Amino acid sequence: MPEPRSGRPRQPSRRAVLAAAGAGLGTALTASLTSCSSASGGTSKGITLTMTWWGNDDRAERTKQAVRLFEKENPGVTVQTSNADFNSYMQKLATQAAGGGIPDVAQLDYRQISQYAGGGALLPLSDVIRDRSMRTRDIDPEFLRTGTYEGKQYAIPAGRGITGFAYDTRIYKKAGIPTPRPDWTWADWAAANRKIAALGLKSPDGRATTGSNDGGVNEDVFENWLRGHGKSLYAGQQKLGFTEDDLTEFWTFCNDLRKDGAIAAARDTSQATSTETSPMGRGLAAADYNWDATFPGVADLVGDHVHFAPVPSVDGRQGTYFKPSMLFGVGSQSQHPKEACALVDFLINDRRAGDALGFTRSTPPNQPIARRVSKTLKGAEREIYEYGESMDKYGLDAPPTAPPRGDVAVQTAFTRQYERVAYELASPRQAARELIEEANRELTS
Repeated sequence: MPEPRSGRPRQPSRRAVLAAAGAGLGTALTASLTSCSSASGGTSKGITLTMTWWGNDDRAERTKQAVRLFEKENPGVTVQTSNADFNSYMQKLATQAAGGGIPDVAQLDYRQISQYAGGGALLPLSDVIRDRSMRTRDIDPEFLRTGTYEGKQYAIPAGRGITGFAYDTRIYKKAGIPTPRPDWTWADWAAANRKIAALGLKSPDGRATTGSNDGGVNEDVFENWLRGHGKSLYAGQQKLGFTEDDLTEFWTFCNDLRKDGAIAAARDTSQATSTETSPMGRGLAAADYNWDATFPGVADLVGDHVHFAPVPSVDGRQGTYFKPSMLFGVGSQSQHPKEACALVDFLINDRRAGDALGFTRSTPPNQPIARRVSKTLKGAEREIYEYGESMDKYGLDAPPTAPPRGDVAVQTAFTRQYERVAYELASPRQAARELIEEANRELTS
């Protein structure tokens, strides 16, 4: 799921760290500006770049700090920045892409790569990576591959994220549920939800507290469940990787839990647009499927007794994987592609930029920078870093390449069809059949 939830805790200033970080980096950046393939000529005087992203105030402030460092290293280059909430951002970017071009540097969701690369809105980066104008040697190759489309690199991961369950340890302890481990199963998860519902706890509005949010509405949960079964969401750019029976089984599983009161009610699921309005945020659920990048916001809202647990497995086989929390791409219509590429390179590879950005986009993709910044982490941010390390050691399958161009529409249809199930307007089998028919039309059109 894209990162729609709010609230990362602010961290102390790292001015002292920024001031002390490696003096000699300006030379490397100047070389990057000089060598990156460009139609903008050999000078950087009087150049204005545009850069845009979604996210909360903490991410905005940290990104602006990093951009100011880039401008300081490159006199004559000015970066005009803008940001918005996730939904507004997506709508605006789609309008810009349709109307003549996205910004010079744009933050992208995993699902947008194929859509925008296939539509000609993104600049191919393979050449500048090959000539090392944009450095990727410190990014895991399998993870870097998530920014490709039809064998070409179009975007660079800006953060390395992974899913899990934020869960209330007090409620789990009261229900006698042991600390979830990477090999706990979906059956264990279902049993835990039923135990919590049986406690009879009440939310602030007087209604029953359930075990978890309803993952049936979320394509990401289904993908994790599928991968645990050794299957995939897509088998290619125009082909699904699952069957009607697969989806019927998953939706029946969720539907039965919801009807039994073990997971959140339909109306509470459909009203969830942020951490604050989620079932867990409203005291209506003891756990919430979430991204590591947004988990600190949950802990901030609910309390430090909330921790992060692995996604359930299928007989020990984990279906979650390290996914780019977001990526940076360069607009194909940029008048200054050399400088735009250099800005992306700086944000990913410069130690001072890494110190400024911290974990605001989840774990930095540059591995040495991630290790460097991790030493400063505390609380919930420290927990998600250690969670990622533990899942690395447990062993996860390699991430797939970016979803096909039709996935945005498929994701929307997935939510809509399950809501029909949740409101008893369709059976799991009927909704699954209609989803697959709609998905096949989107993927082959």
